[in-house]
Amino acid sequence: MQLREGGKLTYHWEKWLWLAALAFHYSFLVIFLRHLRFFTDPVPGIIQWLERADSFFEMGLPGILLSDFVVVAAATYLFIRRIIIPQVKYVSLPADYFALFLILAIVITGMLMRYVWRVDIVSIKQLTMGLATFHPTVPSGLGVLFFVHLFLVSTLFAYFPFSKLMHMGGIFLSPTRNLPNNNRMVRHINPWDYPVKLHTYEAYENEFREKMVEAGIPVEKPLEGMEEEKAE
Repeated sequence: MQLREGGKLTYHWEKWLWLAALAFHYSFLVIFLRHLRFFTDPVPGIIQWLERADSFFEMGLPGILLSDFVVVAAATYLFIRRIIIPQVKYVSLPADYFALFLILAIVITGMLMRYVWRVDIVSIKQLTMGLATFHPTVPSGLGVLFFVHLFLVSTLFAYFPFSKLMHMGGIFLSPTRNLPNNNRMVRHINPWDYPVKLHTYEAYENEFREKMVEAGIPVEKPLEGMEEEKAE
């Protein structure tokens, strides 16, 4: 939404925002599902198929996972958008930046372990399977980067229920998904609403008509008409 010259209010479709948001959410979902291979033995076939589909763009060893680079690009775009567009920057809170930085840090440390400083996947699976089966073990030789990555992931899980990231619940609680689309024919009243004493505009105008006229605020019923009604 923008206010242009002459007081004209215009709207435009944020297609780049929607594209980046869709790319971010779906790639993050793929990354989350791929990591289930560390917590399952044997690994389900659907997870193996998902990993092969994600790494179909073979370049070197290990194969490049497209979801890694897509989520970094999308999150970077969402961050840049917050600091470049004045309206978005004005309404942005520290919590908005914290979530973006936390997710970026998780993905980047994971990419560093995969493409730059390799880690022992067998040892990692031994640790994660120990956590999943409530028999924790800490193998040697995992490296500092893995524990930094694990700390960031744990921070995200702890922060998630108390943050704006819980908008995920809207998938299941959205009125457009759960309520019938017949509000033009049927009036839906919230059964939990307690009775509230309403102050209608007509009553408001009757109470403040003289002051509104003095201030130059337009009224529906002229002051002269009200005086004639009172006289009758």
